[in-house]
Amino acid sequence: MMEILDVTQIEPRLKHPTIFEKFDALSSGEAFVIHNDHDPKPLYYQLIAERGQIFDWEYLEEGPKIWEIKITKFNQGGKPSTIGELVAEDFRKAEVFSQFGIDFCCGGEKSLKQACEEKGLDKGEVETALAEVETRPLSSQQNYKNWELDFLTDYIVNTHHKYVKESLPMLHDVSVKVAEVHGGSHPEMHTIASLFAAVAEELSGHMQKEEQILFPLIKELAFAKHQNAPLESSSFASVENPIKMMEAEHVSAGRNMDMIHELSNSYSLPEDACSSYRMLYNKLNEFEQDLHQHIHLENNILFPKAIQLEKELLG
Repeated sequence: MMEILDVTQIEPRLKHPTIFEKFDALSSGEAFVIHNDHDPKPLYYQLIAERGQIFDWEYLEEGPKIWEIKITKFNQGGKPSTIGELVAEDFRKAEVFSQFGIDFCCGGEKSLKQACEEKGLDKGEVETALAEVETRPLSSQQNYKNWELDFLTDYIVNTHHKYVKESLPMLHDVSVKVAEVHGGSHPEMHTIASLFAAVAEELSGHMQKEEQILFPLIKELAFAKHQNAPLESSSFASVENPIKMMEAEHVSAGRNMDMIHELSNSYSLPEDACSSYRMLYNKLNEFEQDLHQHIHLENNILFPKAIQLEKELLG
């Protein structure tokens, strides 16, 4: 439970020093609530002046008798952790974001506050769920952020690329079949089949570019690091160039899957759904979840680490 500091019970001359002491004791991402009988706006400006913009100031209650403000200390660098950074640190949190419908892969650059506001969610409720996840054991397999870049690229290819390549033909065929049989009573199925065909075409070319161009570049960076060797010359000025292209394609594929999710009403089956209809929605849901993890591993872990390593190697 969030700690509440009742400022009304503190001697006036000690109020601000006590609050500052409480704030300074926070670790990155931690927060506490101050309870007061008036708007403590002067405290806000004093915190800005003496500590800088390293905190979030959120009104939980604004008078007329009680004011409660949640003060959160940002992570190092003066910015709150993004959704992607939170999942990169602990992939178990992806489950929470999925439950609340928060995009942690293509939308991973957003802060938790921004994501909750856009979805109309109670930020405190999401934070409580995230905190509960942290109490569970963390397996070494989930600690993707500590994996070496060459190992991570191989994992992505052998796990996610393999899954996508095996799933695309079947999902394409079944989506077309269901659209043909049920499209009269469920016209959205024609759109879903068309959208998935676009996803299949884009991902097929996308994965080929990753396997033949980008991932070998990233492995060269990893090799140079392991061997303490100079970088081989590349036709790209920087690894950032193909990465930006891959990220743009992630957004496009993710947008089409979001539209499928919406059109299917979160894969809710109609009463007249046949076995093929049921299998299609079940597999589309599974495909979407895998794609979220796939894009997260690249956007939020592999790509930033590759860019940082290149900068380190180039001095």
